[in-house]
Amino acid sequence: MALSQRSRTVVMRGGKVFWICLVIGWSIPTVGDQAGAVQWETQEEKEFHLKQQAKGGLFQRWAFDQDHPDQTPAGFLEMAVGKEQPVAWTVQTSMNAPSPPNVVTVSADCDAKPCYHLLIAKGLNYEYPDLSVRFRGSQGIGGIVFGVRDAENFYATLVDLATSTARVIRMMEGNERVLAQTSVSLKNTDWHSLRAQRNTIISKDFIEMFVDGVLVLSVEDQTLGLGQVGLAAGGKASLSFDLFHAAPLFSHRPLSPPPAY
Repeated sequence: MALSQRSRTVVMRGGKVFWICLVIGWSIPTVGDQAGAVQWETQEEKEFHLKQQAKGGLFQRWAFDQDHPDQTPAGFLEMAVGKEQPVAWTVQTSMNAPSPPNVVTVSADCDAKPCYHLLIAKGLNYEYPDLSVRFRGSQGIGGIVFGVRDAENFYATLVDLATSTARVIRMMEGNERVLAQTSVSLKNTDWHSLRAQRNTIISKDFIEMFVDGVLVLSVEDQTLGLGQVGLAAGGKASLSFDLFHAAPLFSHRPLSPPPAY
């Protein structure tokens, strides 16, 4: 599959400078003839949502190394949809982790459909997030969630280890819809990388998914907007996660304090 090439250009409007990113190359197929009942945000709504993004620092990083084993990591809460049995996300010791000594693990055994167990970062909301995590597992479905309103409304980029399949889903009012799906070739390594971005170009919002550094899916959808972020596990899962990063792709806040003059 040929990856897209991108070029950027500058546009002046009313004295303001805008960057426009043009995507050139092969399109990546999506599943389903409806990427969703697209609900367009007005420019005023976008501006308002951007201002509501994560407080307390633009860049968030969790390595779980300061957390206590056998407990839920600090600053996170658990959610579930289709939950049949109690599932605990716990910190465990793993000296071969990308960032030793700790990882966060989850073991689930759920036959209901849909069935997802979420670990959500408290107090952080993003309109257009850039998220990444390292993961490993012997079985199950795992990935990243964003645009989370509650346990029944969110986006997720997921990898099914049993079938080597990547998918982007939208959960809305507890109903799951696969927005895009494809087979992936996982690297021959214990730990894999997963990255998810929700971006916007000229009034179009789209989600991109990267597995082991390769862009595997891109799909347009604007149904859900501002929301929380976190990790997900589905079905019969035994997974570990490490080095979870979150940052906004766009922000009204400066990256550094103003100069002292």
